[in-house]
Amino acid sequence: MNLTLYGYEDHWVAVDCGMMIRQDLPNAPLQVPNLETPKALGIAPQALYITHGHEDHIGAVAWLWPHWQCPIYATPLAAGLLRLKFAEHQLSSAAIRVVEPGEALESGPFTLRYLAVPHSIPESCSLMVMAGRYRVLHSGDWKLDPEPIIGAPIDQAQFKALAPVDLVVGDSTNAPIPGHSGSEGDVARALAKTLANCEGRVIVSCFASNIARVLAIGRAAYQCGRRVSLMGRSMERMVGVARGLGYLDDFPAVVPAHDLGYLPPDEVVVIATGSQGEPRAALQRLAQGRHPHVDLQPGDNVIFSAKAIPGNERPIEQLKKRLQQLGVKLFDEFSHPQLHATGHPAQDEITRFYQWLTPSHLLPVHGESLHQQAHQQLAASLGIQAPLAPVNGDLIRFDQQGLHLEQHYPQPPCIVSQNSVVPHPGLESDNSTHPRRGSLYLALPVTATQTGWARVGRLMLDNTSANSLDEDSFSEWLDDQLAELHADTLADLRLGLQPRLIAWLAERLQHLPEVHLQIMASELPATVVDE
Repeated sequence: MNLTLYGYEDHWVAVDCGMMIRQDLPNAPLQVPNLETPKALGIAPQALYITHGHEDHIGAVAWLWPHWQCPIYATPLAAGLLRLKFAEHQLSSAAIRVVEPGEALESGPFTLRYLAVPHSIPESCSLMVMAGRYRVLHSGDWKLDPEPIIGAPIDQAQFKALAPVDLVVGDSTNAPIPGHSGSEGDVARALAKTLANCEGRVIVSCFASNIARVLAIGRAAYQCGRRVSLMGRSMERMVGVARGLGYLDDFPAVVPAHDLGYLPPDEVVVIATGSQGEPRAALQRLAQGRHPHVDLQPGDNVIFSAKAIPGNERPIEQLKKRLQQLGVKLFDEFSHPQLHATGHPAQDEITRFYQWLTPSHLLPVHGESLHQQAHQQLAASLGIQAPLAPVNGDLIRFDQQGLHLEQHYPQPPCIVSQNSVVPHPGLESDNSTHPRRGSLYLALPVTATQTGWARVGRLMLDNTSANSLDEDSFSEWLDDQLAELHADTLADLRLGLQPRLIAWLAERLQHLPEVHLQIMASELPATVVDE
């Protein structure tokens, strides 16, 4: 969820404040960062710095900022999106302050400079964080795109001028992938070629925040003589904000969805939300025949211009099956990989970036443990020290002796429930009372396989005040259970595994602890993977 706290001389600042969608829980609720630990440690950020406008970096701000009441700094697009969120929450947006890339800001002993980097949303920035003698680059989400469609390629000279830096807090999302990520320019040309060859109605589903992709689809539609329509609240909102900032000046006029029935199908391109199989998104309603203005027909085309986020594979497959039953022709990441490009760097880009910065240390963040481990290995090959792969709740010290794990604090999930943030039932932590027999917190990263489920990466276990257990035998038992259990969703998997877990512990421990089980979607390592 991308909430990072930096402290120096008892002064703290925060970088990003995102949310996630819990596809493994009923109704796919929203989860936001847990503030119990910083509150208990007396940590309250004096400023919040936003690197870019993706939901996993800004989605929790309106929920958590009222606890801080500090200034919020963001580039124009992210600031515009935050103002809309604050208005929905009936909050004043006076604390939101617009920053231009290249600008430097101060907060106590900290100086932070915004540095523009290409990503799958305009105005993404790395942050150069300076305090005392330390120089830390917080990379944010980035890539080296020579043709980003919106915005300029990365300023190589600007980043070379920063060298040497003491520490990079770096994006690990595509660290296992060799080579170079694709360019938005290449995707735009592939989309134009594909649309020119399509007959019938065309639906293109992509992330609403990828304004460059939306612009490319609009331009391709115009070249093919097709009219463009938008479907989905987040798509309409994002395009509205981007238009106001001048990013879509040459985007064609938009046809309201309720007028599409008057146009021949081969004159229509619809840009829709729902590439991740979200139950209430526009593409899902089209697939289920529930959209009030458009009915898909045999011969229509649906283009998935996005990769499946780990954990969403099953709902996406169900969505594709519904579309295929309608006789729709599908284009996705498997059949037409050229129709999407990741927003994160592959190994060649990371290597080149670090050759510019010459960092002495790396803290690999983002992605799952396998991505962080690949990032560590790449850093080691470049002579960069990367001793830690952090998890949520780690308090890490960086000093003249390097990186050290000071303490790990369990982070029970906080779920957005209507107008409040509450611990999810069964996963809450009550500091006022301590279970007599201790607590066992288990975070289990899994991936879907051909036959069921499998554990991926490290087993994250905290058995505070509980009886000790043999983690090796415990891990082997978990692997056997995952292989035996049949579950279609992460929620079903958790319901099936929880009672077995309690029974296994009851047989082996003198005192049965309170069990808090969290199952997270991950993915298997691959040599050719793209996001």
